[in-house]
Amino acid sequence: MKRRLATGFAHLVLVGGAVVTMVPLIWMLSASLMPAGEATATWPPRLWPSHVTFEHYTALFARLNLARAVANSALLAAAVTSISLVFNSMAGYAFAKFRFRGREVLFRLLLAALVIPGQVAMLPLFLMLKALGCINSYWGVIVPGMASIFGIFLVRQYALSISDSLLDAARIDGAGEFRIYRSIVLPACLPVLVTLAVFTFLGSWNDFLWPLIVLTDSNLYTLPVALANLLGEHVQDTELIMASAVLTVLPVVVLFMCLQRYYIAGIMSGGVKE
Repeated sequence: MKRRLATGFAHLVLVGGAVVTMVPLIWMLSASLMPAGEATATWPPRLWPSHVTFEHYTALFARLNLARAVANSALLAAAVTSISLVFNSMAGYAFAKFRFRGREVLFRLLLAALVIPGQVAMLPLFLMLKALGCINSYWGVIVPGMASIFGIFLVRQYALSISDSLLDAARIDGAGEFRIYRSIVLPACLPVLVTLAVFTFLGSWNDFLWPLIVLTDSNLYTLPVALANLLGEHVQDTELIMASAVLTVLPVVVLFMCLQRYYIAGIMSGGVKE
């Protein structure tokens, strides 16, 4: 009996948490479909539109080159995700399975750098990219995201569970280190790489501050920057703001729904066991 009560209470808490999480998202979608001024006309706010309208989505496409902004965000997020997966997986595998002088010290220094806020590094990073001529270009956004301490740490912890005997057997058979990395390590680390890809894509797609700093040409603006420049003129238009939020959130929600099985596997499971 006590076990049933505990299970029922746990389910109740989980359902309550899901409702609390979903209500703002549902209201965001609902408000984006309301006529102008309806979302804030009464208190408490309306939960459902009196009638559905897509005028705010039409206004977004009419007032700025939304297709270009979406394409910029998609291009940058895909590029950052792809490049970072390569570098993070290589570095994580090296820290997990290679023996070299200073490995532990270097890894501890990387972990220590995790506590440093990203904003602290923005000025020196900006000056470095300026010296390289990367300001106001796609490379100014891509280069800082090519590798991350968190990504290296995540892959390293997962790669530790890959059997050393499996790698040694491949070396005995004549496989080179890159062949081992490509044919054994990458397939074994697939769940954690998908998890890292989701994290990286979400971070890059939603990133606002850094693209705002390094991009000055409106043709290069990502979606969050383009929408922020537009909505600064329409800060009181709640329905328009909610429509822009839906357009920003929708692609990453679809991506997560498609990859959630691999994402959960990467969080919950290990690699090839000893």
